[in-house]
Amino acid sequence: MAQLTAPPSVLDETPTLRGITIAGPRALFWQRFAMLFATILPLLGLGLAMWATWGWGMSGVDLGLFLGFYVVTGLGITVGFHRLFTHQSFKAPTPVRVAFAIAGSLAIQGAIIDWVATHRRHHAYSDQYGDPHSPHVDAAGGTVGMLKGLWYAHLGWLFSPDGTVQKAWAPDLLKDPAIARVSRWFPQIVAASFLAPAVLGGLLTMSFTGALTGFLWGGLVRIFLLHHVTWSINSICHVFGTRPFESHDEARNNPVMAIIGFGEGWHNAHHSFPASARHGLRWWEFDSSWIVIRTLSLVGLARDIKLPSATQMARRTRDRARPRAAARVG
Repeated sequence: MAQLTAPPSVLDETPTLRGITIAGPRALFWQRFAMLFATILPLLGLGLAMWATWGWGMSGVDLGLFLGFYVVTGLGITVGFHRLFTHQSFKAPTPVRVAFAIAGSLAIQGAIIDWVATHRRHHAYSDQYGDPHSPHVDAAGGTVGMLKGLWYAHLGWLFSPDGTVQKAWAPDLLKDPAIARVSRWFPQIVAASFLAPAVLGGLLTMSFTGALTGFLWGGLVRIFLLHHVTWSINSICHVFGTRPFESHDEARNNPVMAIIGFGEGWHNAHHSFPASARHGLRWWEFDSSWIVIRTLSLVGLARDIKLPSATQMARRTRDRARPRAAARVG
């Protein structure tokens, strides 16, 4: 399966590309401002939620809103933004593509075209200069250096000039009118991500308190947790874990992050086979995003699914002697 390579350098973005509006400097500024706001506010919201519910906990409605929005927006990132749009691991009809684009945008991790462009650049330069969020580039030695690298990969990179040009890294999405439209709707989707849990909480309980706690748990706390789970793939999964497959970087398989991150924690496998729709490549590696993709295929909503062959996996297995020895013993 082919590795992503860097596109030709594009120094200046033009205002349009084949009739599709490209985000200019001002639009990108407001996108990043929204990201900063959405990063800080949920952290404050977590403290507020803990204070507001201290001594009596959350209701069943709160728990349902938290889990429901976490799953929908999390899969919007992992199945949609990541596997469908960034790596084109499978194909889907336009309504399915738009649904995943909206679901991923509700996670408030950036507009879809910006997210995809940044992630493609990450793969092209993974753990080298040019990687927007590597814990290893410019990291000093020792424990302090490692911690600084983890901080930068986890959160610090969001506050640094990005320099990722959408026209260079995501021209296919700029040419897709439906996806470009969802990308331009990002500010409105940010507002909806905060307001929808509050409205549902109020309607389900018919109370202002239900609206407030729905906003806290289904909005602020959910966004806070999902942000840090996603960022942990950038940081933790490039430092801690195992490397069963050959890759050109320090990506690691981390089972804890795989469980709470919908299969994204099988990060070494992903960087070894970036186009694969399945990241948990061995039978015991649970990958909930793959289950969703496989289910979509069974009902005719996903096709042309990309998976590595057994031969490709064998060639990239780091310890090849052990499987052969086990086979002889059996």
